[in-house]
Amino acid sequence: MRLVDWTIRDRVLSTADRTLIMGVLNVTPDSFSDGGRFLGADRAIAHGRRLHSEGADLVDVGGESSRPGAEPVPEAEEIRRVVPVIAGLVEAGVPVSVDTSKLEVASAALDEGAVVVNDITAFGHPEMASLVADVGCGAVLMHMQGSPRTMQEDPIYEDVAVEVRDFLMQRAAAAETSGVARQRICVDPGIGFGKAQHHNLQLLARLDLLVSTGYPVLVGTSRKSFLGRILDEPDPAERDVATAATVAIAATRGAAIVRVHNVEMTRQAVLIADAIVRSMDVKEAY
Repeated sequence: MRLVDWTIRDRVLSTADRTLIMGVLNVTPDSFSDGGRFLGADRAIAHGRRLHSEGADLVDVGGESSRPGAEPVPEAEEIRRVVPVIAGLVEAGVPVSVDTSKLEVASAALDEGAVVVNDITAFGHPEMASLVADVGCGAVLMHMQGSPRTMQEDPIYEDVAVEVRDFLMQRAAAAETSGVARQRICVDPGIGFGKAQHHNLQLLARLDLLVSTGYPVLVGTSRKSFLGRILDEPDPAERDVATAATVAIAATRGAAIVRVHNVEMTRQAVLIADAIVRSMDVKEAY
């Protein structure tokens, strides 16, 4: 059973009794699954509100694709894409995280009321930790080997679970040294980010190694290509059942939060997984 809470600005998300859900909202033309679907602010805000109503504890707004081979987006363009959407969602009472590794994008999003910075570079920008510490928001630190443009070019590990854990512990320690409170940090093994298929499967199978560090763990498997290879399914939108299987497994292994496109299906999957986990703490009466 998870016994950790995640503090994000002025609220605490409890992970003790259930797995939290982060809904994906990409306002990009080129994301691998939903690129181009939510480019207009009004359409994106409506979708974010729908994700929240279906059970998303956070809606993760991203303005730059991080799919393999993706090209960088200028900072000003990323701000233009995400800020109106974040502002509209916050006004509607939806808790928002911003998916960015750029300092000015994170700052603009936090000014609009975002409560989490979800950074795929684990604070690669030298001033990101100080910004998060000053604002007092939550943070997701993710592992990635390489960059989105190069990360799938023959990734190599001796022991992927140990190496990912050690990297994330180093980055979390550095964040804490810069003033980010431990209870505000969540870690993400970066499924699909610089990992071959067997690496992704090993990270899920040995998730307890990361969970045992005491930080809340976020798992993002939604619609990713390793699922498509197992299923022989080229269409990302047809991988939601496979995604539900992985999030259920992650929940039983202690994941605190799962990041997904299909919130309603995920909600059902983790409800069952969480019920099974809770049942292990109940002693039967004879």
